[in-house]
Amino acid sequence: MEIEPIGIIHTPFSSKEECPIQPLYSSDSPGRVEIFVNYEAGLKDIESFFHLYLIYQFDRAGLVELVRSTFLDDEPHGIYASRHPCRPNSIGLSIVKLIRRENNILIVEGVDMLDNTPLLDIKPYIPKFDAIVSASEGWTAGKQWRPKPEGRE
Repeated sequence: MEIEPIGIIHTPFSSKEECPIQPLYSSDSPGRVEIFVNYEAGLKDIESFFHLYLIYQFDRAGLVELVRSTFLDDEPHGIYASRHPCRPNSIGLSIVKLIRRENNILIVEGVDMLDNTPLLDIKPYIPKFDAIVSASEGWTAGKQWRPKPEGRE
């Protein structure tokens, strides 16, 4: 299987320590999504959406552990029951707010990834398809965000 980036995500975050954990905690963080020119035609009508899913590569994530603690809990959980970046296939997913399009550049807010992150795909966020009111919060129910003193891990 081969996956090639379609662009690069530019953010103000150069280190894991300064990068927000989830888009909820970075709603005003500005970003630029640069789509490579040979993929620019695929942006037709993207301006009609307010939010986008960015699918990207965690290219600097670190050691993969299938069971580990998270920023929400000291109790270890399986990697597939968490959003931890150290994953077997290093794929990240974030919802960002689209501010405007400038040719092959998307100006967005709510970035929670490192600068120069490889972009793999974009999908529009469509509330009638994507908002599932009855979804379970799983083990995260009732957990409050708390940064760990030693950083993101």
